[in-house]
Amino acid sequence: MFVLGIDSSTQSTKAVVVNSEDGVVVSEGKSPHPPQTEIDPAVWWTACGEAVRQAIDQAPGPVDAVSVAGQQHGLVPLDNGGTPLRDALLWNDTRSAPQARELIERHGANELAERTGLVPVASFTLTKLAWLAENEPHNADRLDRVLLPHDWVTWRLAGRPERACTDRGDASGTGYFSPRSGEWLPELCREVLGGRTPRLPEVLGSSDKAGEVNGLDELSGAVLGPGTGDNMAAALGMGIGPGDVVVSLGTSGTAFAVSDHPTAEETGTVAGFCDATGRYLPLVCTLNAARVLDSAANALGTDLDGLSDLALSAAPGAGGLTLIPYLEGERTPDLPEATGSLTGMRGTNMTPENLARASVEGMLCGLADGVEALREVGATVRRVLLIGGAADSPAVRAMAPSLFGVDVHVPEPAEYVALGAAKQAAWVAAGTEQPPDWQLRYERYEVGDVDSGAEVRDAYRRARTRIYGV
Repeated sequence: MFVLGIDSSTQSTKAVVVNSEDGVVVSEGKSPHPPQTEIDPAVWWTACGEAVRQAIDQAPGPVDAVSVAGQQHGLVPLDNGGTPLRDALLWNDTRSAPQARELIERHGANELAERTGLVPVASFTLTKLAWLAENEPHNADRLDRVLLPHDWVTWRLAGRPERACTDRGDASGTGYFSPRSGEWLPELCREVLGGRTPRLPEVLGSSDKAGEVNGLDELSGAVLGPGTGDNMAAALGMGIGPGDVVVSLGTSGTAFAVSDHPTAEETGTVAGFCDATGRYLPLVCTLNAARVLDSAANALGTDLDGLSDLALSAAPGAGGLTLIPYLEGERTPDLPEATGSLTGMRGTNMTPENLARASVEGMLCGLADGVEALREVGATVRRVLLIGGAADSPAVRAMAPSLFGVDVHVPEPAEYVALGAAKQAAWVAAGTEQPPDWQLRYERYEVGDVDSGAEVRDAYRRARTRIYGV
């Protein structure tokens, strides 16, 4: 049996056809999205169709089931005819930062963390709803249904039925869902929308059937899974267990682990998400990851391979240079208006090699702080699984073990979000209690000079505290 997983991410839609018996990818497709923080959802649908067609055309057999994983937190507001009221606001749109601060002032960070597992920041859907009500009341007045990006693509695949659905994993990133009870908190939506009460999708179980595909001819009749958020899908795709921490270096940077218990952490550093298996997924997210390396390579007039070569030519600590890489503002710590800072500059250390190394160390230090935050809420860290585009960099692989303080395993290149969606599709089609067990292949990088990594992280913390006070 063949199944299909779709990853509707910030940058593109990817589709993989997978043999459900062993998890081997037999074909794939990809279609790009424009690099924006708000976007017409129709772009996702067009890209989805193109990516699916590419994958289906190369597949050795028909697809029996499909699931969608998508970028978390985005706001897709629909009117009563199912038409988007405006472009979707994506997770990396920070315009709702004032509304996030207002929610914390009104309720207190501890109360919100206990109720929702989250402390509001501009990324979350709840704050975007509050922004909509304050800045576009004409759209808030017409608001009938609120969907997340993956919900919307799943709904379109199902043929725009009366019932829309989601899963507890993606729902847990909205700011108006209780991970403890597994239920929506519609009163929070009503509050930020001035009494308006939009319809929310039905929350399905991890392996529940969401219907059949009725909106895309190439997949017509295939079983449809509930889908999930991108981080949840990545965890499912890799089959992570206790002791595993995933660090993903994509557009954003994330560090997450699985847990049997919900997390409520009042500083907001750790988001208390649910996963895609019935467990929980404490997660730390930064806005700045792979793009830090892109920006540094551009500034140095080279490409990513050249940046890696330069970085590996410099000693740990980059000659005293420290980059705090808040190039897009920052989510963790919550500094949406911040800019990046390069400190420790002297005439003797301003070399391309040191600048390149500082960019890699700065990006990794931000995620190493995330791994430490997971430890502080009870996660056991025996190894780090490093994924995402920037994990391909030899410099990143070489520096990561000493900065994280544990062995680093780099899984073989794969679209793990799409693979996780495919695993969910196989699980739904099989109707079993547990998802299929697909083998994970990886390269191992052992911890080397831990002392040098600790020194780099100490310099990073001192610079961050001195400049930003956190």
